[in-house]
Amino acid sequence: MLRIAQVAPLHEPVPPRTYGGTERVVSWITEELVRRGHEVTLYASGDSRTAARLVAVTDRALRGHPECRDPVARHVRLLGRVADEAESHDIVHFHTDHLHFPLARRLAVPHVTTLHGRLDLPDTRALFEEFRDIPVVSISDAQRAPVPFANWQATIHHGLPRDLHRFHPRHEGYLAFIGRFSPEKGAHLAIEIARRAGLPIRVAAKVCEANRAYYEEVIRPLLREPFVEYVGEVGGADKDAFLGGALAVLFPIDWPEPFGLVMVEAMACGTPVIAFRRGSVPEVMVDGVTGFVVDGVGEAVRAVERVAGLDRAACRRVFEERYTVERMVDRYEALYERLLRGRMRPRLVG
Repeated sequence: MLRIAQVAPLHEPVPPRTYGGTERVVSWITEELVRRGHEVTLYASGDSRTAARLVAVTDRALRGHPECRDPVARHVRLLGRVADEAESHDIVHFHTDHLHFPLARRLAVPHVTTLHGRLDLPDTRALFEEFRDIPVVSISDAQRAPVPFANWQATIHHGLPRDLHRFHPRHEGYLAFIGRFSPEKGAHLAIEIARRAGLPIRVAAKVCEANRAYYEEVIRPLLREPFVEYVGEVGGADKDAFLGGALAVLFPIDWPEPFGLVMVEAMACGTPVIAFRRGSVPEVMVDGVTGFVVDGVGEAVRAVERVAGLDRAACRRVFEERYTVERMVDRYEALYERLLRGRMRPRLVG
């Protein structure tokens, strides 16, 4: 049995009620580790739900928090608490991007960081040049490409609980888009694909203030189209029904996607995905089995014409073989043990 700290970002509760991929994955890891008999402490917002010991420095998640004006300040408090209690754990597992890197370098216990975001932004290379000693995990091999020299310990794909989504052998004839409204997620392209394919589309997405202009100028007019149904954000059973009832999920991204959890959630339902060839997509998908990997809107429209011929049971089998929470946590447990044995010590700077 290990004493393990899981350190989550504070933007959403663990697990999130609707949108929030990182916090959802942290929840799955945490609960599976508890189920396996480990002593787990979850550092997260106070409205999180877990079988682990919960340590919170904020009463509720920060998205929509009426009193939060400085999210970084609350994350600094969180990381300070982790540092104060670090020696009560055998290992500390961070999910807080890179904010903790200077602190982690000084911890007296083994630690590892799973990187959940994109690594191609202008300042990222210099950051990882400076912190080459910090042991990190990628969620896809594609995610590593901008910083191949980082102290990579493993690539560990995300995994879902087997019973989170049920298999849906039959679809209801609509296309689906799920995510958030931002240019790189491509909701406008999904609607264009549906229009050209002559099929209805249901859209489940959240509106972020950072992308308010895109929503108002580009998306809002499209949501008035008669073939488009906007259902807001979905979670739980509603999300299962939304994904499972689709003929296909459209994933027309325009950014280097680090993983793309929605692709695996769709697979779990037996629903094929039509995804643009960006980032991790060719790595996560099995082209021609779990859907189609395409280059552009035209190819996506042609893929819609073929997608009904795919075996939905085969989509579910790929999920069960590659993307379960048991498989994910097996790999994290093995990594923890290697770090504790000192076989994969952080490299020295320089």
